[in-house]
Amino acid sequence: MLLPPWFVGILTFATMFVALLFWFTAMLPGILLKLLPVYGLQRLASRYCVWIARNWVASNQLIYRVLHDVASPVAYGEVEFNASLDPARSYLLLSNHQSWADILILFDVFHAKTPFLRFFLKRDLLWVPIIGLVCWAMDFPFMTRKSSAADRETTRKACAVYRHDPVTVVNFLEGTRFTEAKRLSKRSPYQRLLRPKTGGLAYSLDAMGEQFAGVLDVTVCYQPTERNLLWSWLCGEQGHVRVVVDLIPVPAELLHGDYDRDPGYRERCQTWVNGLWQRKDARLEALRRRPVLPAQTPAHL
Repeated sequence: MLLPPWFVGILTFATMFVALLFWFTAMLPGILLKLLPVYGLQRLASRYCVWIARNWVASNQLIYRVLHDVASPVAYGEVEFNASLDPARSYLLLSNHQSWADILILFDVFHAKTPFLRFFLKRDLLWVPIIGLVCWAMDFPFMTRKSSAADRETTRKACAVYRHDPVTVVNFLEGTRFTEAKRLSKRSPYQRLLRPKTGGLAYSLDAMGEQFAGVLDVTVCYQPTERNLLWSWLCGEQGHVRVVVDLIPVPAELLHGDYDRDPGYRERCQTWVNGLWQRKDARLEALRRRPVLPAQTPAHL
């Protein structure tokens, strides 16, 4: 496709926005049904909304293939799965966070491979038009990030809902998108990562750790660009974005504990996460140094 990148970016954004409006309209009956104070109807409504969201992800994959003139990341050799996944089992997914594109890439990578992804979101996003309402309808947990007691209760309620259906709970442990300026200001000991926050992880493990088939350790590495990462991705310049997925056991020593009141449990959580982050930091550096693979034509085209 011989179109200038800026035009591809505008076209990708516009097409994705139209697709979002279409699937949001299709989701409205489920959203309205979820407003009714009947638990059984609310669960039915949530499942309907998730089904619609899966179709939204599939339509986005088609948009990427057509407008970026390549398949999605999974199809052209830049995604490495060191795991055998089961869409009928629940997972806890931990990933580094650099761009809003991370969310779209994760939806793409794990589409039909795991249960539908649910992200821990900042409460402010609840008021974003369309996005906030859609995420609420699918039981995404909205965190205040100001009160540990409130966030613990939010996590507990969300995980109680997830007991009824398999789910992939996503947690960006850095809490915000990585930039070099943030790394320096927060005095992060890592080269490619911010300091991880472990509270949300601990609350999830305490609430439903035994339900998780494992922890998905995901590392996302973009190609260097002078553009904003999301814009670069929309422009089709990140065809070789690299994603590595490892499935690791849920740490038994972290399954149950009081993160806020038990210093020993909190220290065990932080030690485990810091070890994970050290390995991820080294992996990001190795991925950045790896030669770019030539683009491959998808087998189905």
